[in-house]
Amino acid sequence: MDSERNQDVLVGTKPRALVEAAYQRLAHKAAAPGLRTPFSLGAVAAYEWALGRAVEAPVTGAACTGRVPSSHLLTAELDAAVVQLGDPTQPPEGAAQVRGVHDALAWVCGLIDDQP
Repeated sequence: MDSERNQDVLVGTKPRALVEAAYQRLAHKAAAPGLRTPFSLGAVAAYEWALGRAVEAPVTGAACTGRVPSSHLLTAELDAAVVQLGDPTQPPEGAAQVRGVHDALAWVCGLIDDQP
């Protein structure tokens, strides 16, 4: 029964099962050395955090509770990514990783249709 209820939980605007599938697909891809990119690592970190599995938020480093973050926390982290993407001193690899976080969280929040 708990596993059925767990699948009904929304992560942002998406069903948890859909976010879990996106995470698994991308984590598998990022595990391959030739396919690992800063973008994919950022997106994987965002999915882990959005699913309540990370120790800290991917951009701000805020401590996590081990629960699915609220919509407010998801959008706050997304806003922090936007600020970092606007920083011209950000090195290219760092910017690519933040772009991965941004795109994953924007998808989870329903702001974009394309799943990273």
